Amino acid sequence: MKIYVGIDLGSTTTKAVVLTESEEILARGITNSRNNYDVACALARSEAITNARFELLRRRIAATPYLASAGERLVARLWSAFRREQHERQLDGLQAACERVAADENERAALAEVFGGMRAKTVDLFADDGSENANSSDFFRDLASSQYLRLAEAVGKAGRVRFDRLMGLFDKSIHVVENAPPDLTFESNIRAALDRALERGLADLLGGAAEEDAARSGVVECVEAATATQLEEVSSVGTGYGRVRLPFPKERIRSEILCHGLGAHFFFPKTATVLDIGGQDTKAIQVDDQGLVTGFQMNDRCAAGCGRYLGYIASEMNLGVHELGPLAQAATRPVRIASTCTVFAGAELRERLSLGEKREDILAGLHRAIVLRAMSLLARSGGVRDEFTFTGGVARNPAALAALRQLVQENYGERTLNISVDSIYTGAVGAALFACRAGAQAAAA
Repeated sequence: MKIYVGIDLGSTTTKAVVLTESEEILARGITNSRNNYDVACALARSEAITNARFELLRRRIAATPYLASAGERLVARLWSAFRREQHERQLDGLQAACERVAADENERAALAEVFGGMRAKTVDLFADDGSENANSSDFFRDLASSQYLRLAEAVGKAGRVRFDRLMGLFDKSIHVVENAPPDLTFESNIRAALDRALERGLADLLGGAAEEDAARSGVVECVEAATATQLEEVSSVGTGYGRVRLPFPKERIRSEILCHGLGAHFFFPKTATVLDIGGQDTKAIQVDDQGLVTGFQMNDRCAAGCGRYLGYIASEMNLGVHELGPLAQAATRPVRIASTCTVFAGAELRERLSLGEKREDILAGLHRAIVLRAMSLLARSGGVRDEFTFTGGVARNPAALAALRQLVQENYGERTLNISVDSIYTGAVGAALFACRAGAQAAAA
């Protein structure tokens, strides 16, 4: 199978998208960006290829008569088992890294208690139906840090090891796991995941045990076929904040503006205005009916009002970034925030808390301030035309989305606001489309 890959190397996350020759999205991959951009690129690409094989597996199962009726539930169970297997392997790596920097047996015993609690939570994180907690995250760091923090706090209160010391061990060790080579692949994990998924049998999915033996054999055959399928990467294109670091020749690098415009048009063909709030910058883009850029505005080099700012706030509050939006939505009296300076984020937050303001009210005010900065860029780029598409990681934040809806309504009236479930992948989709179309032109030449 011929495939085309787009890589969007952002300042906080790196995304990869795999397209088929017919410009169909076959798979996606995402990882935290880090100082080693080469590793981030490799991990995102590896995850996308892994997910492509899962899509091939889903299609194989759907085409197998005695598996088709339970196909989606069966794939969901395999996916859940696969994700859990990956997560537990990464927990093993993180615990080993923490133990290497622990000072004594007391700290190692405390770590054993914390990680034991984290492993017990994997059942809740990865349900049999393939669903994950609605407030969960795509990233191991986020999942691990929020759990580790709560368990370490409980251990610290018991007085055996200081909480700050346990958090110091985590901070020194998490990068070791994040920067590990991309060895958690379909081929390396699917066998263990398959055994785990089949542990309790398939009778509950098939409606009875009569065909269970045949079903087991059929699932194994489908897994083997998905593993053996050749994926020929014809072309790849890179974009994003760190695009100059991508291992691609110059002719296969495209600007973020072009890729987000084309990607937004791919998801929503009537798109006229695009807002992308990324980790390090915000882009307001105007496009024509083909997704080609006709005008744009970007923020300056300051990360105020971007995803990176939310990351600093999350760190100050000892929360995962994915927890900020839901908490902000619980606000009853949002605080008016005049500044969103990333440099002074911690000091401003602590000042507000010292004045007795509630966390959720502060967060609601911060989200509105972020969107107000974006509205200024939109106005300078040509305003909000119908249809309006919101892209980037912040589009997943429910508090930011609510603030944006309100401000667009107040300033421009009724507009169709589009947000794809794949909003964070918009730039990578645009890059993959450039790769696919370049491949088609080369083949026609």
